[in-house]
Amino acid sequence: MRNSFTRFIAGRKHPAAEPDGDLIALLDHVQKACKAIARLAAQGALKKPATHNLGVKARGEEQMLLDVLANSAMISGGEESGQLCGMLSEIPEWRRCGRYLLVFDPLDGSSNIDVDMTVGTIFSILRAPEGVTEPGIGAFLQPGMQQVAAGYAIYGPATMLVMSLGAGADAFTLDPDSGSFILTHPNLRIRETAREFAVNASNRRFWELPVRRYFDECIEGAAGPRGVDFNMRWIGSLVAEVHRILIRGGVFLYPRDSKDPEKADRLRLIYEANPMAMLVEQAGGAASTGRQRILEIIPHELHQRIPVVLGARLEVERLVRYHEAYDRGEDIIFEAPLFHSRSLFRSM
Repeated sequence: MRNSFTRFIAGRKHPAAEPDGDLIALLDHVQKACKAIARLAAQGALKKPATHNLGVKARGEEQMLLDVLANSAMISGGEESGQLCGMLSEIPEWRRCGRYLLVFDPLDGSSNIDVDMTVGTIFSILRAPEGVTEPGIGAFLQPGMQQVAAGYAIYGPATMLVMSLGAGADAFTLDPDSGSFILTHPNLRIRETAREFAVNASNRRFWELPVRRYFDECIEGAAGPRGVDFNMRWIGSLVAEVHRILIRGGVFLYPRDSKDPEKADRLRLIYEANPMAMLVEQAGGAASTGRQRILEIIPHELHQRIPVVLGARLEVERLVRYHEAYDRGEDIIFEAPLFHSRSLFRSM
């Protein structure tokens, strides 16, 4: 018998990942909401209003109708579960009625809708603070290490649900015949090394020097200090980028940049970076800002944004070392013929 998502969750025996009945009920409603969003996303151009701009989200991005519909599906699922003390998404709103907090990005990569590219839903579950029945902002400001569960659904050629309860990461594929998520990728593992990286190279001139150094070394390939050729990828959807890394390996960078000083960091800590960092670490990878482990950051605001480097552990550690050297003021000499760079702090 194939292992469905519901059967898999109910049967977990690992001490660090054995969910209670309330959490099982909540996760069941989350996966049902993801199925509903998958149906909405699959309509594509057949549902023209889905791409209509309705205004802006919490930090100024365009908001599409499909964003709102996906948000409503997640809220409905959370409310029906009866297990939530509160909810928070990039479209601000929360409800009160249970022991857990659900934070989510209902439709990551929604700017890709018009061109029929991959989008997804990211979610994270936290415990409500003891004694809290009507959570305020402070209840959601928990470091990622306190996540009870985290995951995402990806709506691509197949719809998949990837999740961690804190003891490994597993992936489930939606069977269109049975309507069930079936376990297809148990115990995901990310290779320590990588020869593939994802970054928006058009922003190179705005990056901090440690990131430029790493990028230049990868671009130089076999002729450079790394001595191997790299492939570069960029989709523009966090879910798609992380999914590729979990399945195939690699490293993803969304570094700080100076293009718009008021928006130097781009990814939301609570409902984007934290759940993805949990998944990546549970799959043997690493997740950092370049200066700090993401899961150790204590949030100070709901929509706080951070730089993100995640994926293959040794590649992330290399980037952390480059940041440490830069912050110490070390003038590390390196060659980058493509950009004629002579040191980490000088261009010639």
